[in-house]
Amino acid sequence: MENAALLRAIIDNAIDGIITIDARGQIESINPAACKLFQYSPEDVIGKNVSVLMPPPDKEQHDEYLGRYQRTGHAHIIGIGREVTGLRKDGTHFPFRLAVSEVKYSGRQIYAGFIHDLSREKEAEHQLKDYAAHLEELVADRTQSLRQTVEALSQAKEEVSLSLEKEKELGQLKSRFVSMASHEFRTPLSAVQLSASLIDKYAQPFDNSNITKHVARIKHAVGNLTGILNDFLSLEKLEAGRVEPSFNNFDLVKLAEEITEEMQMLAKQNQNIIYQHTGISHVANLDANLLKNCIINLIANAIKYSGENTFIEFNTEINAAGCHITVKDNGIGIPEADQKHLFEAFFRAHNTGNIPGTGLGLNIVARYASLMNGIIDFKSNVNKGTLFTISFPIL
Repeated sequence: MENAALLRAIIDNAIDGIITIDARGQIESINPAACKLFQYSPEDVIGKNVSVLMPPPDKEQHDEYLGRYQRTGHAHIIGIGREVTGLRKDGTHFPFRLAVSEVKYSGRQIYAGFIHDLSREKEAEHQLKDYAAHLEELVADRTQSLRQTVEALSQAKEEVSLSLEKEKELGQLKSRFVSMASHEFRTPLSAVQLSASLIDKYAQPFDNSNITKHVARIKHAVGNLTGILNDFLSLEKLEAGRVEPSFNNFDLVKLAEEITEEMQMLAKQNQNIIYQHTGISHVANLDANLLKNCIINLIANAIKYSGENTFIEFNTEINAAGCHITVKDNGIGIPEADQKHLFEAFFRAHNTGNIPGTGLGLNIVARYASLMNGIIDFKSNVNKGTLFTISFPIL
């Protein structure tokens, strides 16, 4: 009796629905979970054929099974471990997975059906499809918008170059354009970046590679445009004389290690940044923000113009002569004919091909270094790599 009571308690408290029927399909018992799923009380269904819980065509198929049993004496179960559709009392349908076991008891054949509700799983599948469809639309819209923005910027630059005759007028117009662009484009770009991050977060439970790929594409496009705006804004501030270095003591090694960790996340496959410091002192007296901008720009170029499976050497040194920063890569190098123009604004070497860039980064690095009383130098050979060195005197 105790075992029977325990079994009854287990069935009554089971999460999945359990229904038992006789060989002719009449319901003999139904547990509370099944009652909740089908919205029936035990009194409503016990003694009735189980087909009352089935919508067409399962209902008609079950009638066939019963007819076959009456003719042949052999039962035919509608399915084992497969997805079927249930019919609630209010007429609505819901999906569930059905497993059926045959039980011989007191000389009779009883069939126990185990019902696992799939409503949440199916709802999640529909949400995932909706997310994917929405993301495809978002990618298409954002790609078109970004393409139009780039085309508008390109067209504006061409029209400005043709319409201005004097360098002073060109500088003034460029300054106004950069100020406008930085304010007008930053807000929508920030919104796009935030939306992409939220989509990425909300889609994590679905573990869908397509969503991850498209979100990464949006973030990469936004990052490229943000970098372009930052370069233009930095140049505009420099030319307007609004950049003033703030010299303070800081831990150069700590700053360099943070930069190395940050840039390693942006490196290509199997592209490693190797950092090393030389000297007994770690303390530098410079503008940490301007120096960080210089180093990030040099390492970003090394990543961009080097291939996969390469090393980027990043070194800092503090000695009696001053502070020295070096970044060395094994990339495409700089053609000798282009080297004399390397630090000019908007200049790009002829071997960069389709690699994106504004031609402003090295110009900004050189001007930031100059503001901190430093100088930048380099050595480069085509297809062998480039070594940049920034040197600052001890203040």
